[in-house]
Order: sequence, then structure tokens, then C-alpha cells
Amino acid sequence: MSTHIYSYRGELIENRHTASLAIVNPAGKLIAYSGNPELPTHLRSSSKPFQAQVLFRTNAVTHFGLTQKEIAVTCASHSGSPDHVETVGGYLKKIGLGPEYLACGAHMPFDKESMRILKETHQEPTFLHSNCSGKHSGMLAAAMTMGATPRGYEQPNHPVQQMNFQTIRDLAGVQEVPFGIDGCSVPAFVLPLANAARMFAQLAQPDDAPGQYKSSLETTYQAMRAYPEMVSGVEGMDTVLMRALPDFASKGGADGYYGLALRKTKWGPLGVAIKVESGNSDARDPLVIKLLETLGVLSPDEPLPWRRPLVRNVRRLEVGWWAVQLGLEWA
Repeated sequence: MSTHIYSYRGELIENRHTASLAIVNPAGKLIAYSGNPELPTHLRSSSKPFQAQVLFRTNAVTHFGLTQKEIAVTCASHSGSPDHVETVGGYLKKIGLGPEYLACGAHMPFDKESMRILKETHQEPTFLHSNCSGKHSGMLAAAMTMGATPRGYEQPNHPVQQMNFQTIRDLAGVQEVPFGIDGCSVPAFVLPLANAARMFAQLAQPDDAPGQYKSSLETTYQAMRAYPEMVSGVEGMDTVLMRALPDFASKGGADGYYGLALRKTKWGPLGVAIKVESGNSDARDPLVIKLLETLGVLSPDEPLPWRRPLVRNVRRLEVGWWAVQLGLEWA
């Protein structure tokens, strides 16, 4: 069965988007799917909780005394709010490096108030405002702990990135990991949806992960749960859903990707990987909500802006909306 997301303008469909998704248990067994569960696609920022495992594999967490908040921001696509900037700045100070070591580049913060202040005061955004600066700080911490040069840590052949590739192979159960280069200049892993979902299932139930990852995945899950506002931003979907739902963690990625770790469902722990094949993240968000409702994890009465997002014009007038047609095949 296929899944489609439609954007309406007036009473007529203007755009149609097709999505594929896979739902698996921690052993990798396919529980349900839509479209092509073997679709190879870039995880983008949905890989961040697994890239954060390098902190534990190098013992950087203990070496630098990293806090739950700092582990959470390592998993983040944050909004560049003052709290995010301060946390990442303190993280770098703790490991003895300045923001100039970050290879993520700079962009305007997603946080509207922070963006307004920068524009009104004619300031340029810094590397700390990058939504990926927490992840990059974690990679620098790992490089420093293993005695590798912090320069070039973003390159695929750097020891930190080689360790990240090994983590993905271990958790996804694959031999090879193709990749592109992400928006922040580090490798962007490519996995079939079912293999990516398996990693999220192991985040949901770390006891079923390979031995060296059991404790670190649990610590990562708990850090994301303890500081959800670090993972995206106060109004971000990851943050809102983790605050609203117990036994749940999520991490969105760019271009229509999303990963879910569901600790308690009637099928047991589950992992989900979703890709809107057009790359439209506006289409992705109502699909995530529809799927969580279908799995019985989210109440349809929970007030959320992504259930039926509105399409607005330049004057902020309501001119349309988004709707989801979810088709699940149960394996």
C-alpha cells in the first residue's frame, strides 16, 4: 500500500507527495511498512543520536564530564536560541577548543526571537548558531579524547568519522554504508529504511543492541528525554512530542526524513524510519502525527499544530491545508 500527503489550496489538491516508511522491532523484523521499506535514503540529521555514540566509544563523556544536557545537544538540530548557544559554547570551553574549530558553518538561527535580534543589531550569526553545532562539538570532544587532530574531523577518513561508520554498520546490521556530504559537511549516511528503523528500535530498547552500545544508547535516550528542548527547540516537533508522550524519542532529519523510537506499543518496542520521497518536510510532519495515532501512541485529542497544518499566504490568510492518506501493510 502507498502513503500520500496532499496539500490543498481552496478545495482542490495542489500538490501530491508519496512517502515510504518501515516499522521494525529491535531484532530487525519488519512489523509494518508503506511503499518501499528497503528504499535507500540519506538519514540526514536523524542519524545524530547514533553519531553521538562516538562520545561513549572514546570515553569522552567521562573524560570531559559531559552532562545530560550536553549529550542531548550532541543529538540536536537546535534552533540557535540563547540557551542552545550558551550550552554549545560551554561544551567547547569544557573540551578546550573555540568555535573556530567547528566545521559546520554558520546560518541564521531558527529561533525567531534570536533571528530578530541579530537582524536588528546588524550582527552576523556565528558557528554556535548552526543547528548542528552540538553534534560537531561532540565530534571534536571525541577527537580530543582519542588523541586525533581536531582539524579535519568532518572528513570521511578522519578517525572520528570512521568510528561513526562502524557504529552505523553495527547498529543497522549492514556491511557497507554509502554516504553523501550533509549540509554541515560531515558524512550523511545512506541506509534502507528498514535498517535505519532497526537503529531506532535499538534506541527504544537498548538491551537488544550489540553489547558495547547497550549502556550508551540508554544514556542517550534518557538525555534526549530529560532535555527535549535541546534536541530541536521549544516549539520543534521533536521537543513537543517528547514532552507530550512517555516512552518515546524522535529525531527529525532534513528533506522529509524522520526517525522514531517507541519504547512501549502493543507490538513491543519499535523503531520507525520515514521518508517523504519529494523531500518535503511540510508533508512529513502531518504523516508523523497520523502514524503515531494509528499505532495508538498518540491520542487524536492531543492539541498539535501538525495534525492538519494550514497553508497560509503572504498576509497570513488561511488558503489551504495538508491531509494524509496513510496506507500500512502489516508484515
